[in-house]
Amino acid sequence: MNIIITSLFVQDQNKALEFYTETLGFVKKEDVPAGEFRWITLVSPDDQGGTELLLEPNQHPAAKDYQSKIYADGIPATMFGVPNVQKEYERLMKKGVKFTKEPTEMGEVTLAVFDDTCGNLIQIVQK
Repeated sequence: MNIIITSLFVQDQNKALEFYTETLGFVKKEDVPAGEFRWITLVSPDDQGGTELLLEPNQHPAAKDYQSKIYADGIPATMFGVPNVQKEYERLMKKGVKFTKEPTEMGEVTLAVFDDTCGNLIQIVQK
């Protein structure tokens, strides 16, 4: 069994697509109509056959509630691995990304947390 797709609730699919591709650097894999919304998946540019990130509309009341509550509590919605947190932090800061936690060493891990502008906190981690 493999993880092939993981979902991330977003407030606005267009805004999320722009942020995740233009700011973070993910590659759009699929973008097809799905009723009033779209099935939008992204992949890492370094592993385009790997796990896909689905930009899931948060239109269901439970999704909105979940998203807003974990955001308010400072809990990241997901985590992305990077080779060097400090370098990624500096690159994203230059692009105007707002961080809620600067690079921090925690044992064998270095992490930072930023706001994705679409209702989520995202953690980047270097192991």
